[in-house]
Amino acid sequence: MDEVNFLLRNKRRAFIIHGWGGSPHGNDWLPWAKNKLENKGYEVILPLMPDPIYPKIEIWIPFLSQVVGEVREDDIFIGHSIGCQTILRFLETLPDNKKVNKVILVAPWGVALSEKAYEDEEDKETAKPWLETPINWDKIRSKASEFVAIFSDNDPVVPLDENRKMVEDNLGAKIIVEQNKGHFSESDGVIKLPIMLEYI
Repeated sequence: MDEVNFLLRNKRRAFIIHGWGGSPHGNDWLPWAKNKLENKGYEVILPLMPDPIYPKIEIWIPFLSQVVGEVREDDIFIGHSIGCQTILRFLETLPDNKKVNKVILVAPWGVALSEKAYEDEEDKETAKPWLETPINWDKIRSKASEFVAIFSDNDPVVPLDENRKMVEDNLGAKIIVEQNKGHFSESDGVIKLPIMLEYI
């Protein structure tokens, strides 16, 4: 039993953070990724973020911190859409002597959203703090050994050029641009994301 507990405590961890309006139980690529990573021997944590219809920085970041606990140098973080920014803002809160292994950002945004991202004024108010609250990019860049960003060339809500430049310039991220994947969501027919596994 002690050996089993030791192995569980020392499993590599992967955290997958869903996006705005998302869920751990959707029919998109997140449950697929969880299964694939578990098959690779990872302990995979895919939490339901609080009130996903109205995500708030001041709630999501402390919640993720509570879920993670003490970060480990071999931790991997994978985010989708606003989940990407949640991960980055969480990394910004880490002490100077802490960092993680790898961060994979799928359809990340932070500087721009298209008008198609909003259904109404309430959505604009929800997005506003995420777009306008400053980010300490230098600190975040020092908190992971590698950043990878995956975009789609026809994402209807995340403008490619501005957001690609954001993660490329500020994080030195490796950029992958997939074709015709939309916002990497169930409605776009994206239920698997094999390219992501190539960077695990």
